[in-house]
Amino acid sequence: MYWLRVLAAAAALSAGTMGYAQTRDLPDFTRLVEDQGAAVVNVSTTQAVRRSALPQFPGIEDEEVLEFFRRFIPRQQPSPSPGPRAEPRSLGSGFVISQDGYILTNAHVVEGAEEINVRLTDKREFKAKVIGSDRRTDVALIKIEATGLPVVRFGDPVKLKVGEWVVAIGSPFGFENSVTAGIVSAKGRSLPQENFVPFIQTDVAINPGNSGGPLFNMKGEVVGINSQIYSRTGGFMGLSFAIPIDVALDVQNQLRDKGRVSRGRIGVVIQEVTRDIATSFGLDRPRGALVNTVEKGGPADKAGFEATDIVTRFDGKAVESSSDLPRIVGATRPGSQVPVEVWRKGTPRTFTVTVGELKEDRVASRDLPRGAKPPELAANRLGIVVGELSAEQKKETSLSHGVVVVEVKPEARIDVRKGDVLLTMVHKGQHTELKSVEQLTKLLNGLDKSAVLTFQVRRGESTAFVTVTGLGEKG
Repeated sequence: MYWLRVLAAAAALSAGTMGYAQTRDLPDFTRLVEDQGAAVVNVSTTQAVRRSALPQFPGIEDEEVLEFFRRFIPRQQPSPSPGPRAEPRSLGSGFVISQDGYILTNAHVVEGAEEINVRLTDKREFKAKVIGSDRRTDVALIKIEATGLPVVRFGDPVKLKVGEWVVAIGSPFGFENSVTAGIVSAKGRSLPQENFVPFIQTDVAINPGNSGGPLFNMKGEVVGINSQIYSRTGGFMGLSFAIPIDVALDVQNQLRDKGRVSRGRIGVVIQEVTRDIATSFGLDRPRGALVNTVEKGGPADKAGFEATDIVTRFDGKAVESSSDLPRIVGATRPGSQVPVEVWRKGTPRTFTVTVGELKEDRVASRDLPRGAKPPELAANRLGIVVGELSAEQKKETSLSHGVVVVEVKPEARIDVRKGDVLLTMVHKGQHTELKSVEQLTKLLNGLDKSAVLTFQVRRGESTAFVTVTGLGEKG
């Protein structure tokens, strides 16, 4: 009897475990669409193009789809005098954020438009004007002359959880008010050349025409603006990216007030802190943004920043990766005085920096000009030949110390080039300025083969940090 009870309990537990996903109701989006769908609009733009004799289907580029429509829709007669005229150029989406006609969409949807047309779900159409557009975040604020419009409600992207259901409404390929659903795949994604947006990644089906449309949570609140997809075909492949609505609302507030967006800057070039760099700098784990160049006379320089500092907090916000710092600094109003925590030579330090205004992008370069050839040679455990800097080279480069790379052997353990200058060696949090070939050789010979080192390397006019894991035999 005992064993029967045990088996029955096990069976019940197994059934409960296996049946959880099966017994739960699947999400129902009908109420959400009914309540919020009317606030989503279709956005089309026009520009001067030459008229074609074939019927036009804005937003539809697939030839098979075009052929289907051509077969079932009467062809237009060729114009007797074809020439330039206003034709739809692109389709996108947007959503109403105020009853008096303010609408959010993507900057790339309205960029270069001669005329913007907005169509509501009740078939009313309006001409729209651009209040402001910000290419860095891909957010645009446009306005139509209307009153009493249905508006969306806003949610908090910070509370959004990975795995949570989300819904997109838009006009993919011109099919208005199409509804697609999926889950949040990741948060805080960084994309190439997109330093100011912590994107929400989803697997919601997004296609051309969805751009600028809202991403809803299950409460019917807008948490993002659908902006980009990753695709090798031009169509949806399961990777969609949305701009968090808090970022977009901050941008639209500035666009509405000033017609432009101002961003903070502190004048540093940074790079990622890898596990090896963290180890060699004596940091507890890989985190923060490693400063490899400080702009002379810039806000960071005036505050006392140095190359080799690792920024761990900015204005009270944690900097977990290098991509966090541009977002946090960019969102800080120019002129603000904020505390910055850095890790310097094995010790935490705090500075106060007066944030400047961003005018141009500054990025670390990995492909820099080659330096001059030194006159002296020496070998070391890094697998490279280095030499002393001559007085003339020091004058040309404005360097007071360093050794220059003369030759890189096939067995080299460090990723450098001929002409690079090694400025500083970091080991277990200790920073040592390199002043001679003899000094570097002695330092290297005093280390175990398993040592993890980081070198500050000057190449042309820029610097970067290069990590070495393990050394060769002693010379």
